[in-house]
Amino acid sequence: RTSALPSVIDSMVLSSFLFYFAVLLASFVLLTEIFNFFELLGDVFKQQIPMPELLRYLVFLAPKLIFDAAPVSILVAVLVTFGVMAKNNEITAFKACGVSLYRLAAPVLIASALISAALFAFDHYVVTQANLVQDALRNRIKNKPVQTYLSPGRQWIFGRGSRIFYYKLFDPEHEMLGEVSVFEFEDAAFRLKRHIRASQARWEPRLKTWVFQDGWARGLQPGNDRFLSFTGETATFSSIDEPPSWFAKEVKTYKQMTFEQLRGYIAELRQSGFSVVPLEVQYNRKFSLPLFAFVMALISVPFAFLTGSRGAMTGVGVSLFIAIAYFSLNFLFEQLGNVGLLPPAMAAWSPHVVFTLSGAYLLTRLRT
Repeated sequence: RTSALPSVIDSMVLSSFLFYFAVLLASFVLLTEIFNFFELLGDVFKQQIPMPELLRYLVFLAPKLIFDAAPVSILVAVLVTFGVMAKNNEITAFKACGVSLYRLAAPVLIASALISAALFAFDHYVVTQANLVQDALRNRIKNKPVQTYLSPGRQWIFGRGSRIFYYKLFDPEHEMLGEVSVFEFEDAAFRLKRHIRASQARWEPRLKTWVFQDGWARGLQPGNDRFLSFTGETATFSSIDEPPSWFAKEVKTYKQMTFEQLRGYIAELRQSGFSVVPLEVQYNRKFSLPLFAFVMALISVPFAFLTGSRGAMTGVGVSLFIAIAYFSLNFLFEQLGNVGLLPPAMAAWSPHVVFTLSGAYLLTRLRT
């Protein structure tokens, strides 16, 4: 009989699993860091960015890479751990001694659940703050417009010349700015000469300018202090010709926010009448994504026992198949949620439910 208490077997399985997990995680992160280093090296020389700035960017990029790579690392680590044990006939020996496969898998599943909880805290306290810094550094290296990262829900960005934009929402799909203000300054004195405020602005490709809706414009120069109100109407200003690509960012705003900040941001936008369905999907994913680590362990355990006798490389191949299946299903449900075909919570949690049920079913089919 085997005890439910921790044993030497648990220590052996857990130490092997954690070793492979740490090696794989470090390898994934290091390879991605090296790729980013060489990708940005040309921009660093072109923009004459000090090398310490590039290294600082890589340091602040690491938390995001760790968060993204941890679940896949668990998936491969489980398959390799039990694959090696099966190849060495250790699993057969344990079964002959009365140790069930469920008992062998228990320490790995418990450790994966704890890693999922740690990933949630890591994302909340570390990743979102690191994203603010690494996004700002990447924009500088890529010579993109300077913008604020102190409050992702209230964004400031320099336009062409002496012009600054403030907005709460940028929707690249519909080429729209929400709750937008434009501050125009004199080039020499940097004195404010015009302020434009609108509830939203849409890019008009034929006019190559923004069409402002429901707002006002005020001149602030002596002799040119005319006030123009277009409440319930539209207005255009031909000089404001920064295209939507000017405001586009490589990293989404929700990745720079904790779930609390994102919840407040969604409430603000909803109150202003904007569509927040895609953001609600991402809000629910803030809670579902960390659980990905545990789900990967649950689905990989039965595959590890079923294919383990064929060696660790078979486990790596199986892990690749599982990862592709998960990411494909995850992307599908996310897009269905973004267009409103599924409730946001269902879109975020459905892939986990599907894989959890699949893993649980396969576990029940094992001959333990």
